[in-house]
Amino acid sequence: MADGKRHLRASGGVRQRARELRKNLTPSEKVLWQSLRGRKCNGWKFRRQHPIGRFIVDFYCAEIRLIVEVDGGVHLERELYDAERTELLEKQGYRVIRFSNEEVFQNLDRVLMRIASSIEDIAQ
Repeated sequence: MADGKRHLRASGGVRQRARELRKNLTPSEKVLWQSLRGRKCNGWKFRRQHPIGRFIVDFYCAEIRLIVEVDGGVHLERELYDAERTELLEKQGYRVIRFSNEEVFQNLDRVLMRIASSIEDIAQ
């Protein structure tokens, strides 16, 4: 890679699981995906349910290594795991931002503004 950062390769099992998850997005992921797909977010391409190493991230912009996660109720019980996962990904050069289901449903415009702001910060 030109920037010297290597991407983490996913195993076949992780890639297969990601394909399954793409077919079964949560309601909040569906809402956010409609606003990210097709380069709708300032022309940046996002992928959904993308495998990175042993993880599957909700949304990923490869050009700037930005990961967007949407956390539902199950994540309340996994806060420590999510924090460790985020730290691991960030050590590999990825930037991770998180939103709750409620944020996506109740204030999608604000979520999209925060994503756009993160993109601006990274792309500069």
